[in-house]
Amino acid sequence: MADSHTKTENAAAVLKVFSVFETLAQVESASLTEIAQKAMTSKTTAHRLMNTMVDLGYAEQDPDTEHYTLSLKLFSLAARSLSGRSDLLKIADRVMGKLSRATGESINLGVLDDREQKVTYIHKHDSFYSLSMSSTLGLRNPLHSTSLGKALLAFRDDVEIEDRLDTMDLHPIAPRTITDRAALREQLDQIRAQGYSEEIEESEAGVRCMSTPVLDHMGKSVAAISIAFPIFRFDESKKDEYIALLKSAGQEASSALGFQGEIAGATPGQPRV
Repeated sequence: MADSHTKTENAAAVLKVFSVFETLAQVESASLTEIAQKAMTSKTTAHRLMNTMVDLGYAEQDPDTEHYTLSLKLFSLAARSLSGRSDLLKIADRVMGKLSRATGESINLGVLDDREQKVTYIHKHDSFYSLSMSSTLGLRNPLHSTSLGKALLAFRDDVEIEDRLDTMDLHPIAPRTITDRAALREQLDQIRAQGYSEEIEESEAGVRCMSTPVLDHMGKSVAAISIAFPIFRFDESKKDEYIALLKSAGQEASSALGFQGEIAGATPGQPRV
């Protein structure tokens, strides 16, 4: 019983620490009172946690305002965690640069969360326009409502797709979010056949996105690249051009990672020779 009680206390302590991290990541700077409120803990506990984080170098306190912020040490850890994806980032950055120059719009790179039904944004090229769709690195969005998420999911094997669909909460996020499981499954089949995905106001009102997967040598998605448009600036007459540019970028990145063949119609788990 004692061991179980200790484990419960330890888990609660870890949850509080990460709640503080997430709070500071969202608001950038916060007072002790704000941290305690958002992390749903006492000021005494929050004060103890913040002192420890400052001592370890993960947080800093402004001597004038006494507000706390995250230090660069945490960002350094996050950067090192991406080091295993260095080849992917280098390859993707090159083709994303081409897309950025050709369209002027926001270009994003996302990867699939192995445990949750979410896509995480790990790299981006900002739009040339002052009014644009900007994303935040580290942002995590549901798979079912994003073109990135759907492109990633479509190019996984059927068993994984069904497992994920079974546990997916298809809650509405924007005006046109897909909430029907059968409709989503049908769309995933179409995405795999055509080699790209779309979403129009499924994740955010006024936003239209198109994505293509980046495949490894086994035809499995390891990332996806998207173009994000404000709806008012999407030129329907150029849609075929956008698709061609996007698929070319995905094809080039996938080929650099060892995939052989065409992305459209690729069967995950079967290497192309």
